[in-house]
Amino acid sequence: MCIGDEQARDLDLGAGRPEGHSHDISRRGVLRGAAVGAAALGLSGGTAAVASAAGPAAAKPHHLPSSRISIQLYTLRNQLEEDLSGTLESLADIGYRRVEHAGFVGRSVTEFKAALDAVGITATSGHVAIPQPFDADTWAASLRDAKVLGSRYIVNPVFGINFATGAVVRDRATWTAFARDLNRAGRMAKKAGVRLGYHNHNWEFFSLLDEPGTTGYDVLVEETDPRYVHLEMDLFWVTRGARDPVDLVKRLGRRVRQYHVKDLDQAGSFADLGEGLIDFRRIFRAHRAEEYIVERDDAGVAPRTTEQAIQTARTGFDYLRALKV
Repeated sequence: MCIGDEQARDLDLGAGRPEGHSHDISRRGVLRGAAVGAAALGLSGGTAAVASAAGPAAAKPHHLPSSRISIQLYTLRNQLEEDLSGTLESLADIGYRRVEHAGFVGRSVTEFKAALDAVGITATSGHVAIPQPFDADTWAASLRDAKVLGSRYIVNPVFGINFATGAVVRDRATWTAFARDLNRAGRMAKKAGVRLGYHNHNWEFFSLLDEPGTTGYDVLVEETDPRYVHLEMDLFWVTRGARDPVDLVKRLGRRVRQYHVKDLDQAGSFADLGEGLIDFRRIFRAHRAEEYIVERDDAGVAPRTTEQAIQTARTGFDYLRALKV
C-alpha cells in the first residue's frame, strides 16, 4: 500500500547502492538527491520542457475531463475511519465522483459501498495485495469485493520491501516469481471482469545485484502479460526512483492505464498538486491515461489537520480540472 512521509524519507532515491549497504540509508542524501534528480530531469513546469514533449504537431490542448479524476482514499485514511460519511460527502462536494480505496476502514464491503452510494461516488479502483504465497481462494474473495463495489480496476499496491528492516528485493528470481503470481491473479481478474494493475514505489528502479543495469521494474514489465496486468504509475515514486516519467510512458504506452498524481517538493517529500517540482502537463501530453488519481501520503496525519487533508483533495481536483494537456 502507499507509504507515509516518514518511510518515504528513509528510503534511498538512487537506483544502484553498492552491494552490502541495503540498510545503510542516508536521509539527507535521499532528500538532496531527490530534489537534484527532479531538477536534472526537467520536471519543473517550464515551457521548453512542455514543448519538447508535445512536439510541433501536438493536438490542441484541452482540459482533463472530471470523469477521469479520482482520489486515492489513503490520502484521507484517518478522516475516513473517524467519519466515513462526512469525509465522503466532502469529496463529493469538491466534485469527485470516483475514488480508489485502500481498504474499507473498519467497515464491511457492503457498508463501505452504501456510504459511497449515499454521496454518488463509485470506487472504480482499489488497492488490494495479491496473496503471497498466492492463494486462489483468497484472491477470488478480493475479486468478489471488487464486483460488489463496481470497480473496474484492482491494483496491487506494494511489493519488494521489508518495511521493518528497509531491505529491498534486488534479485531477478524473486521479481520473476512475483510476476508469475501477478499473471495468475490477472487472469482471474479478467475472468471476473476486473483489470489488475501494479502500483510502483521507487525501489523497483534499483539495479539488481545479480544483474546490474536491470531493475525490478524491468523484470515486471518483461514477465507480466499485458493482457492481464497493466501499470498504475505513481509519478512521485518514479521521480524518486530517478526516472523521467515521460521516458517511461513513451516506452510502456497503453500499459499505463492509471496515474497516481502526487507532487514532490524541494526536500524530496510530498506536496499538494501544483506546488512541487513535477511537470504533470508534460507527462500527460506524452501519454493520456484512463484515470488520474490524486494522492498525498501524509495529507491526513498529524501534524496536518482534517481541514488540511480536505484542502489537499480540493487543490488536487482543481489543479487537474484546470490543467490543459
